[in-house]
Amino acid sequence: MAGTVITFYSYKGGVGRSFTMANIAVLLARWGYRVLTIDWDLEAPGLHHYFAPVLRGASKGGVIDLAHDFLAGANEPAAHALKVAVEGSGSLELLAAGKMDRSYMRRMQAIDWAQLYEKGFARFLEVCRDRWTANHDFVLIDSRTGISDIAGICTAHLPDRLVVVFTANDQNLDEVVDITRRADDARDRMPYDRPRHTVLPVLSRLDNRVEYERADKWQRKCAAVVAPLFENWLVKSVPEDLMLRHLTVPYVSYWSFGEQLPVLDEPIPSPDQISYALETIAAVIAQGFDRTDVLEDNRDAYVAAARNHHRDFDLDLLVSSPRTLLKATEDLIAELNALGLRAERSVSGDPEILEKTGEPAEHLCLLVDGEASRWQITEAERFLRHTIGPEGDQRQLFCVLTKNTDRDELPGFLRNLRHLELGPRPELVARQLHALIQGTPDHEPNHEALMAAATALRGLPDEMPYAGRFVLVQETVHGMTAALDSDDMELLLDLSAALVLTSKTRGNGAEAPMPPELRTAVEQLLARIDRRLNAFTD
Repeated sequence: MAGTVITFYSYKGGVGRSFTMANIAVLLARWGYRVLTIDWDLEAPGLHHYFAPVLRGASKGGVIDLAHDFLAGANEPAAHALKVAVEGSGSLELLAAGKMDRSYMRRMQAIDWAQLYEKGFARFLEVCRDRWTANHDFVLIDSRTGISDIAGICTAHLPDRLVVVFTANDQNLDEVVDITRRADDARDRMPYDRPRHTVLPVLSRLDNRVEYERADKWQRKCAAVVAPLFENWLVKSVPEDLMLRHLTVPYVSYWSFGEQLPVLDEPIPSPDQISYALETIAAVIAQGFDRTDVLEDNRDAYVAAARNHHRDFDLDLLVSSPRTLLKATEDLIAELNALGLRAERSVSGDPEILEKTGEPAEHLCLLVDGEASRWQITEAERFLRHTIGPEGDQRQLFCVLTKNTDRDELPGFLRNLRHLELGPRPELVARQLHALIQGTPDHEPNHEALMAAATALRGLPDEMPYAGRFVLVQETVHGMTAALDSDDMELLLDLSAALVLTSKTRGNGAEAPMPPELRTAVEQLLARIDRRLNAFTD
């Protein structure tokens, strides 16, 4: 699939456009995307300064060399891009403005872009564009400000989408919408099939830490002005002012000195850090401006989906359990591994450590004995904030309960999950988890016996003619519980048939109510059976 060309544009300078683009490029590459950045701000190039600490070598050519190559008769672009060293499974390259030596300004000013187009430079650029998009997922162009031939190339000819960076002042707001309309009009006159622009407005350098009330007022004003830019991509249920808050890069004085990449120093940012906002914007770009309703509902899950793009997790399942279930957990993991699942036990019981660790497993399983511990709840809550996986698939949280656990006493978000039962045979739970993770249309292998037992238990009357009859019922129910414990389905099936016969009322004696202890035993057994059945029918 061809990559996407996105131009970062600002009508005025000094709004943090290059800063925003450089940091987003690093994030996308870290998340596994192939990214090419192009410095088309030829009169004031600066991307190479941002990437200087991680740039492999100095640029020997760039955008102006594309023009000179064309004038020299080249039919396709030369390899002028440099590798930028970033962590992660993706890649990052920089096509600089050109070689930064004393000849740069002279060579740049010698280019007449209008004459270049008259000579067929547009066709050459199309060749360049095809080459770039074939080898990269994202091509990010840092455009010159204002209205010019160069800005027209970057906003009308090349991009699939625009990111318009602006600050909270009238000089920016007067032009932020009109400039995109002019770009659409310009591309309509071009002989290339480009749809109308999809535009991402980014409010930059908003100081909402000190002047909170003024910042809020201006943010609402900005949202009203740029609302037309959301029309062709924002989910209708998402308010424009809320979306713009997600697309706001705050002013943090620490990062205002020099050309810096805070995303390198803040790999797991908190909401009050600038990288948190940059991650959100990068995620919107990575997801093609799509699924913004998910962003409104769960920002962390939305970002995680972009971050985990084509990600191969180290584990299929992480098993979190208290120390009381250490042996049972080891047995369960052994059974899961035997079934081909990569499973390990969670070793972190410290919430602070959890926040600093990565996500080694695609799915999480909680083994709960009596009640969920504080750190298990923290682990589960953190996992649920990131439950949207690569390509939008859903990462799953499982909850396995011991007999000592009262489902109704669990926290609400755990109580509403499907529950499996941890019995004496861990291979049964392992098979259930395997089927759920693999998404196989498996069925409870003992479905018939379980259904028969559930039917017999639900058919017990509240009263019987003789109290002695309940003694027989109680013995049968105890036998059924033991059969379920030992996974003896044949015995369970036989005892269920016997219970049906025993519960049939005969005679005209005084009616005796079911003893409370028997009612409790019946309810507990029925709950266990229902959980086991529901694990395969939910």
